[in-house]
Amino acid sequence: MASLFDRFDLAGTQLDNRIVMAPMTRSRATGDVPDEMGALYYRQRAGAGLIISEGTPISRQGTGYLYNPGIFGPDQIAGWKKATQAVHERGGVFFAQIWHVGRVSHTSVQLAGQSPVGPSDKQGGMAFGYTEDGVPDMLDASTPRRLETWEVREIVRYFAQAAVNSREAGFDGVEIHGANGYLFEQFLNPHVNDRDDVYGGSRENRCRLLIEAVDEVSKLIGAHRVGVRLSPHGTLFDMPEYDDNGETYLHLAREFNKRGLAYVHLHDQGGQGMPPMPREYLRQFRDVYEGTLLLAGNLDQNEAERLVEDGTIDLPVFGRLFISNPDLVERMKHGLPLADYDTTTFYGGDARGYIDYPTYAEEQARKAREALIEQKG
Repeated sequence: MASLFDRFDLAGTQLDNRIVMAPMTRSRATGDVPDEMGALYYRQRAGAGLIISEGTPISRQGTGYLYNPGIFGPDQIAGWKKATQAVHERGGVFFAQIWHVGRVSHTSVQLAGQSPVGPSDKQGGMAFGYTEDGVPDMLDASTPRRLETWEVREIVRYFAQAAVNSREAGFDGVEIHGANGYLFEQFLNPHVNDRDDVYGGSRENRCRLLIEAVDEVSKLIGAHRVGVRLSPHGTLFDMPEYDDNGETYLHLAREFNKRGLAYVHLHDQGGQGMPPMPREYLRQFRDVYEGTLLLAGNLDQNEAERLVEDGTIDLPVFGRLFISNPDLVERMKHGLPLADYDTTTFYGGDARGYIDYPTYAEEQARKAREALIEQKG
């Protein structure tokens, strides 16, 4: 019987356990450059079998959030090296989630105040940018500019370069972010993508950009180092549901079967207040996709164990629990209580709510010291 604490072969890379830390935007990188505090944050959580980094933009154009570390500049590559080294020193495996937000951006975070870009000029989503007074805040995304066909092809090249940069930074692989209302999902959705070129119209055309990016990245770093994140039936950031949704993702599953990827990572948005992905669809996707399957979305240990044991998924992905429990794997393995997280410190700020959550052992040692002091007092 499969256990969350078994070692796992991820396309030739050995994981110490099946528990995955989710990609989570934390907005702590000053100047969009990874720093020592970020390296410590990931080091603390390196007990996970696999860590997937916060989304790291492939270009300035692909950025939609302030203080979000990119992977397109030499200073960013150097900054990420600190984090990958910290994770590897603890025996962890670390993939970079490479990302282009598309229309989910704001002119205040774009180069020279340019408009965000997307498959069309249809506006949607929220971005973390500057108000007219220069104050960081969540804002309605700016109206995007429709990409020219040649520009779409250029984005494939940027993803390929981001994958090469990620390997240079020491990451073990990359996850292409194709979920949650960002660029690739905007192309997949026919209510957002109204193009009449080779990237619009039919299901195959709407899937073309993502498949081209997967192929180009795989060519440069190897398909066994490439994962893809998808959110079937996702409606986050003003993504309308559409009749062809389920079949679109099954088409992608069949295409990815041909490519020998490291994994496909599904995100159920039910934990974020959106309609949940139906479990019967998860089973349908599992029946079609033959490779390693990850699932994120408000999982607890009991459901994760059940889904792994019955073969529905291979690796469960945990997000918020890793924020407040850097030693989450040890706590789950030994049945230790989990610490609560503080949602007010999820995004932006300083060390508070980022690197100051103690492990269970540290918390018990602190309580023992306080008890001793009280006893002596």
